[in-house]
Amino acid sequence: MKNLNIKLLAGLFIASLSLTSCLNDLDQSDPASEGIPTVEELYSDPAAYKQTLAKLYAGFATTGQVGPAGSPDIAGIDEGFSQYIRGLWYMQELTTDEAVIGWNDQTIKDFHYQTWSSNDNFINATWSRLDFEIKNCNEFLRQTTDEKLNSRGVDDATRAEIQVYRAEARFLRALSYWHFLDFFGGRVGIVTENDPTSYFLPEQATAQELFDFIESELSEIDSQLKAPRSNEYPRADQAAAWMLKAKLYMNAQVYTGTAKYTEALAVLENVINAGYQLHDDYDELFIADNDTNGAQNEVIFAVAFDGLNTQTYGGTTFLVHAPVGGSMNIAEFGINGGWGGVRTTSAFVGKFDTNTSDDRSNFHTDGQSLAITDISNFADGYGIKKWKNVTSEGVAGSDAAGNFADTDFPMFRLADAYLMYAECALRTGTHISEGVGYVNQVRTRSFASTVTTIDLDFILDERARELYWEGHRRTDLIRFGKFTGGAYVWPWKGNTPNGSPTASYRNIFPIPANAMAANPLLTQNPGY
Repeated sequence: MKNLNIKLLAGLFIASLSLTSCLNDLDQSDPASEGIPTVEELYSDPAAYKQTLAKLYAGFATTGQVGPAGSPDIAGIDEGFSQYIRGLWYMQELTTDEAVIGWNDQTIKDFHYQTWSSNDNFINATWSRLDFEIKNCNEFLRQTTDEKLNSRGVDDATRAEIQVYRAEARFLRALSYWHFLDFFGGRVGIVTENDPTSYFLPEQATAQELFDFIESELSEIDSQLKAPRSNEYPRADQAAAWMLKAKLYMNAQVYTGTAKYTEALAVLENVINAGYQLHDDYDELFIADNDTNGAQNEVIFAVAFDGLNTQTYGGTTFLVHAPVGGSMNIAEFGINGGWGGVRTTSAFVGKFDTNTSDDRSNFHTDGQSLAITDISNFADGYGIKKWKNVTSEGVAGSDAAGNFADTDFPMFRLADAYLMYAECALRTGTHISEGVGYVNQVRTRSFASTVTTIDLDFILDERARELYWEGHRRTDLIRFGKFTGGAYVWPWKGNTPNGSPTASYRNIFPIPANAMAANPLLTQNPGY
């Protein structure tokens, strides 16, 4: 995390790790050990407040206390598998037409087959990661109340900064709760800093209750966050919260049964008018210096990675290494070797018109077949060369060994907001000409031809072309009614070579069996 101190101050979490909150499906490790200061000793230094805020951001990037492996936040699974972005990517991309993986790690192929169960260890790991992030945010909020600050004699200037930190912590917590809502239908306990720190079993919330909580949190912190583009990178600001609220509204009909596209449109106007700019080179959005090469002017919220200081086998290290294999040149990616796992399907390749130019079609075809006969064979399915660990000058990232990536993960960016606006315009029948204009700005950046009209099918495909492998596809397909069922199939959906329909209950994932066993107040999602 390039502009934030990510020293992992474990003292903050001694109290938080005693809280069961959303309930553990995997053991969450207690970092307390000899020599770690008490909470009050930690906060005797005013700088600790910003340092512990940095830990909350680092929770989206790192997996433990000592680097890529060795002292994990979450026990019971390979540490790299437990990383936040890697888990999100598995569930959002491997389940769709955009990605397949050839490895035989446990149940990893079940994602693309859509045959997962409540015993799936990868789903368990993501549940635990979301829970862990929420716990840490809650504990930070407990330690920064007026009462606590008064007792420590915190001065007015530091107190003012802490109020901003608190708003950012609430944003990060809302983001994790949104992922709970999107992945699991919101059937989790809503636990905040106001709940006990002693062991208790939280009541299971409905999707509507969790939706309302996230919405209210984002509304309440709006005036407390810094103005768009005025915070230090990659900390959240008002625009990040607006973008999350727009995502919430865009998918409200899926979550609660009530459409909120009009509300999303209004929030997206705020985002679009906040001063962000499309970067002029699409490929530079996904390389090692995307925090400084101009791409940062398009990015609304990013998870920062650093090959020396946030070493992990998840995140963009996974996204750079895992798709590299076959005849690919590893020097082009700034790494010491590929992991030969991830490719794409012919259904996704078909979204691009081979007769026209489009810089986004970063396919590697040499030695690769378009069809996937054997999903375990890396040569089956085109490779993708989107994520790289080289700078815009062609220099490899900071880790001289070539293991870990510097590339930041843009969770929200302006091109996404443009395409969301166009979709909302179509769904509400308003501002369609503006929507067409935004679509064309996105397309011309990559030398794709402009369009004069758009419809929803076009928007779904355009979102795939622009945002593939960025963790959006599953949510998009569900919103368009094409994730499960037979309206749209792709190779190996339903565990058949040409694809087959799957049951609609798989639009959300099961609550992990271990979480169910730990909390008798939880009821399983239908179908599992």
